[in-house]
Amino acid sequence: MSTTKKATSALISVFHKDGLAPIVQKFNELGITIYSTGGTEKFIKELGIDVVPVEDVTSYPSILGGRVKTLHPKVFGGILNRQDHDGDQAQLKEFDIPQLDIVIVDLYPFEKTVASGASEQDIIEKIDIGGISLIRAAAKNFKDVLCVSSMEDYSEVLELITKGNGSTTLEDRKRFAAKSFNVSSHYDTAIFNYFNKNQEEAVLKISEPNGQVLRYGENPHQKGFFFGDFDAMFNKVHGKELSYNNLLDVDAAVNLMNEFKNDAPTFAILKHNNACGLAMRDTLHQAYIDALAGDPVSAFGGVLISNKEIDKATAEEIHQLFCEVVIAPSYAADALEILQGKKNRIILIQNDIELPETMVRTCLNGILVQGRDNITDAIEGLTHATDKKPSADELEDLIFASKICKHTKSNTIVLAKGKQLLASGTGQTSRVDALNQAIHKAQSFNFDLNGAVMASDAFFPFPDCVEIAGNSGIQSVIQPGGSIKDQLSIDYCNENGIAMVMTGTRHFKH
Repeated sequence: MSTTKKATSALISVFHKDGLAPIVQKFNELGITIYSTGGTEKFIKELGIDVVPVEDVTSYPSILGGRVKTLHPKVFGGILNRQDHDGDQAQLKEFDIPQLDIVIVDLYPFEKTVASGASEQDIIEKIDIGGISLIRAAAKNFKDVLCVSSMEDYSEVLELITKGNGSTTLEDRKRFAAKSFNVSSHYDTAIFNYFNKNQEEAVLKISEPNGQVLRYGENPHQKGFFFGDFDAMFNKVHGKELSYNNLLDVDAAVNLMNEFKNDAPTFAILKHNNACGLAMRDTLHQAYIDALAGDPVSAFGGVLISNKEIDKATAEEIHQLFCEVVIAPSYAADALEILQGKKNRIILIQNDIELPETMVRTCLNGILVQGRDNITDAIEGLTHATDKKPSADELEDLIFASKICKHTKSNTIVLAKGKQLLASGTGQTSRVDALNQAIHKAQSFNFDLNGAVMASDAFFPFPDCVEIAGNSGIQSVIQPGGSIKDQLSIDYCNENGIAMVMTGTRHFKH
């Protein structure tokens, strides 16, 4: 039997009807008999095109408030029969079952209903039963049936049917079957994750239907992909395509700046996922200048992010720096014109959407999953561990440094003063090494550490770090606490006039 099939009938039952009319009209032109239900049937009739109600085939009306319309042997028999199987064809005749060559069915918008904050009852009603069954049946029988499961494919289907004069190839039908199983599996994953939102079952199901192939991964010899809805999070208004490494840096930048989302004008510069400059000032222009001063060397080729609209004065300063990506909630028109002066510079407008609550990474021959670290240290949550208490300005600097520390690779030490990042030691195997790295870096850019504060992502099991910090002029320290030897560091601070506060929360970032 030929692998090319000419359709003589089609079942159409869809929720989304945008773009459907041209297909229906082409079916009518080709003499393809159309079967339909409910709202789709009405839609087709309003186009002035003949349609056979499914209930005329099944001898059953739509029942249970529309929950049962197509779940019937005469419908599924028409889809699942094997056209090269004599027994199947005999039974079609015996039970007066119509052959169905094309099935166009989509699914109730379950995910959109969940996202809308609808009631549980409304959400449950958007769990499609008949549609998902029709899709699975038609996709399973791709040898004989073309299954169309998304309005995104309507234009391609119209092109296929027009080009083939109603015929489709086995290759096309199998390709559409794969699309359909992608739709059905994603739908089932969304439903399961809704019911398992409290993670009562230790099961991981991830489905990201939006994917793009990147130029390569971290290195040119590695393949790279991004799965997610980038366009929902950003409007890309200028520049080259983002690379794998760009996306990692953008992710780090967004997570960091979320800590300062509602604060005074704040600007950050990141390199290799870590902040190399960050400052909070009365104006964004000054925030950028002071962020850049934190490490103008590392800023070259970095990712820049702001929590406020970028104005012309700030854009003029940025334009003097070679940077890969600039991110902001908005741009003044004249600022955007300036920044677009470098053709490869990627300019992103960040939309206000929530980030996923679950973080996932591969590990060994499996996957590690954890909840997002949503705790932001605040002044009111601090415990004063030493006799000396930080001043009001020092407290603000300590929280400022703690926010940066949370988003810096462990082991890390962050040094700050006057709401400016002076330096950080990142990703060191020893906390002493991280501190020495930070001090050396700050001094190399001529920062005065007298009156600066120090933040650590973990406790100090020995007093060596507070001793080194105190000898460098640092007078206030913030750390999570929790070591059985906390008292050693506290005693040193008390003996040397250093203030120490504890957050009670560790922020490792491996």
